[in-house]
Amino acid sequence: MKHGQISTKELADFVRERAAIEENYAKAMVKLSKMATNGTQLGTFAPLWEVFRISSDKLALCHLELMKKLHDLIKEISRYGEEQGRVHKKSKEEVAGTLEAVQLLHGVAQLLPKSKESYHSKCQEYERLRKEGTSQKEIDKAELKSRKAGEALRRAVDKYNAARADFEQRMLDSAMRFQEVEEAHLRHMKGLIGSYSHSVEDTHVQIGQVHEEFKQNVENIGTEMLLRRFAESKGTGRERPGALDFDEYRLAPAQEGKTQEEPEQSVPDPGIEP
Repeated sequence: MKHGQISTKELADFVRERAAIEENYAKAMVKLSKMATNGTQLGTFAPLWEVFRISSDKLALCHLELMKKLHDLIKEISRYGEEQGRVHKKSKEEVAGTLEAVQLLHGVAQLLPKSKESYHSKCQEYERLRKEGTSQKEIDKAELKSRKAGEALRRAVDKYNAARADFEQRMLDSAMRFQEVEEAHLRHMKGLIGSYSHSVEDTHVQIGQVHEEFKQNVENIGTEMLLRRFAESKGTGRERPGALDFDEYRLAPAQEGKTQEEPEQSVPDPGIEP
């Protein structure tokens, strides 16, 4: 369970780092968009800079949206981490009896060989006295001690078996409880990873659409269109000025630059001496 908590924290750190990468990428695309905006507006290539600007802005927006989704995911991971801590605490409380069973089994397991050794020692003493032909009183006393040691060993064995049975059942219950916790943890973690994967995948689809739109816009702006736009922006009109007739031109009133107070002056004939 401790490793599970560490994994949750490390997943949050990983997603946080990915979000920072997306933020930096978005800032870089905004900078690139400004570079396209500041591109020279002179010449026939100028309209294509607008295509670069729009594409860069859209790419920056894609990465910013992914960054926001990742920050939301980090909050979700943090909430899960808190819930995970509560679940672990509850699980520890539920299996607290298992620790007691372990300690009890450890204690009776240490007592068992001592009881066995005592029993064997009393039996050997009884057999020795019996073979040596010691007084019946001493033999009876040794026999009584061996019987008591045998009863003590039996109680130790029974106590060990009871502790062992309780230990096995509690360990089985605890192991199943811990497995349930881990299975739920892995399912939740995989769900979080699924959210991460979907967010990244959606962004890649959007980026692909932006690139496709960029390619299409470039194809739609042909060489002839660029030349026509340049000509229209720099041209002085569609109608060509015709040839001038001298008599009509010299007799036409000169409107430009003349005020209402200026009197009309006669135009001398260039062919007559003044």
